[in-house]
Formats: sequence, structure tokens, C-alpha cells
Amino acid sequence: VALACGDDEPGLADAAAASIELLHCASLVHDDLPAFDDAPLRRGKPTVHKAYGEQVALLTGDALIVLAFQVLAQAAGRSGVGTLRLPALIGIVAAAVGAPDGITAGQAWESEREVPLSTYQQAKTGALFAAATAAGACAAGQSPEPWHALGARLGEAYQVADDLRDVVASSAELGKPTGRDLALGRPNAVHRLGLAAALRHLETLVGAALAAIPPCPGADALAAHIRAEAGRLVPRELARPAA
Repeated sequence: VALACGDDEPGLADAAAASIELLHCASLVHDDLPAFDDAPLRRGKPTVHKAYGEQVALLTGDALIVLAFQVLAQAAGRSGVGTLRLPALIGIVAAAVGAPDGITAGQAWESEREVPLSTYQQAKTGALFAAATAAGACAAGQSPEPWHALGARLGEAYQVADDLRDVVASSAELGKPTGRDLALGRPNAVHRLGLAAALRHLETLVGAALAAIPPCPGADALAAHIRAEAGRLVPRELARPAA
């Protein structure tokens, strides 16, 4: 998104991307803990609490959260323009993690008896994607607001794709256990909608994301990138053969 908007401060855009990825990693470390998913594997390796214990895992997640904002602050300090854009960037990133609509809220939905699927997915995953698109625009000196819709739809699409993979892909392919949503009673688009309908829903969300790209110099390149990534996310077992 920063590149599509002109990317006049690439160091700041890179720092915003890194901060969001650090926060995502922090959420995974905490999500894998026994209090939530009690997952033994992540990206093909033992989860942090399995390798080092719950105490270290808790502290690791906390440290990653702090590091995310350190990275942003350090990058902004190297540029006068970056310093001016930093407050807005911090607000965008912090809102994606906290309450009431960030990934913390998305995780909290898992503690409820009834979970609205779309609300859950937009918070748990969509919030980070919306932050990424908005932060990319903000880092490039553009208004972030028009970019939220693109990120929210991409995030929901990604979560639907993840739901599909949880049902049809193998643990070896994903690097983490599959079938966990059903085992833990987590919301899952395939369980709620059925396999075919979930796949159609994914396609609809990707189309809506493409339609939400605001006018910008790199709109065509961004759209092509989104299409490529969307195709990559569809599980191989469900990918349609070329005509």
C-alpha cells in the first residue's frame, strides 16, 4: 500500500510493517498457550511454551509487543517527516491490537458461548490487515481512512482461507495442528457455512477487497498482488484447475 501511494518514506513503511508483524507474532505466542489453544506446534516447530515453559512464553509475547512500538519510534526518529507521522501510526497500530475492535477483542470472543462469525473474524484477523493497509498509506503521507475497508475485507478473507486450511489441509503443510477449531469449539466458516459456501464467501471477500482499493498511482499493481496472494491462500486440495 505504501508503494502504491508513492512510498516517500520507505524506512517508515518498513518499520510499520515490522511492528505489525511483531504484534502478530506476540498474539500467536499467547494464542498457543494452554489457556487458549494449548498448541504444540507453530510453523513446524515447538511453540514457545512447549520449548521454554509458560512463564517465558508470557514474557516473550509481552516483550514482542513492546518491541513493536520501539521499532516504530526508532524509524520515525531518523526522519523529520517520520516524526510528524508517528502519532497517527501509533494510533493505527495500537487500535488494531487493543479493545474494543482489535485482536485482543477477537481473542476474547473465543471465551464466549456464542460468537458472531464475521465480527470475530474482523476483530481477530481483519484488525491487523486493516492496520497494515492504513499504516502503509499513513507512512507514505496519505490519509489512512480510505484504506481501512480494503484491509478489513482482506483480513476476513484471510481468516476464511485459514478456516478452509484447518479443515482440508495437512498438519505438515501448515506447520501446525489441523482440526483445532472443531476440537476447541472455535468459530470456523466451513463449519458454519459448509465447504462450498465458505469457498464462495472467500471469493466474494477478495472481490470486495479489490473493489475497495482507493484511487492511487499503484492501484493496478496492488490489485495484481492481491489476486496472486489470494490464489496462494486457497488450499491446494480446493484449487481449481486451469481451464
